[in-house]
Amino acid sequence: MNYIMELRKIVGSIPLIMVGACVIVFNKNKEILLQLRKDNNCWGLAGGSLELGESLEEAAKRELYEETGLIANKLELFNVYSGEEFYYKYPHGDEVYNVVSAYICDDYEGEIKIDEGESQAMSFFELHDLPQNISPPDLPIIREFINRSSL
Repeated sequence: MNYIMELRKIVGSIPLIMVGACVIVFNKNKEILLQLRKDNNCWGLAGGSLELGESLEEAAKRELYEETGLIANKLELFNVYSGEEFYYKYPHGDEVYNVVSAYICDDYEGEIKIDEGESQAMSFFELHDLPQNISPPDLPIIREFINRSSL
């Protein structure tokens, strides 16, 4: 089931409060995993919206697996985000105010597999050499992760 898609059939593109989770995956070289999204042609974190009855951590693990093929052995809550900065209008017109729980994961297994429905590419990047076109809802999260990593 896709709760948001079902809700959109009823309410159309009006702004919704969308609760979800994302995962900041980094490898032993301290590089961050980003996916090149098909919907906005920007690089972003694995993540998505909560399904009915699902916990935020379950959503983070599910989205990570669906979008990357990786299984999170351990997640650590990084921060929770909301507010005006997390308003986003998708290229197809749907509007959301995101409430996002961001998790960090450096303990994972599996082989990276691109979800061809959502992603064009996937790659690890050094924190000082990220692509310019970061997906707007992920940018504040990535910025904070970089700032905390340099402490």
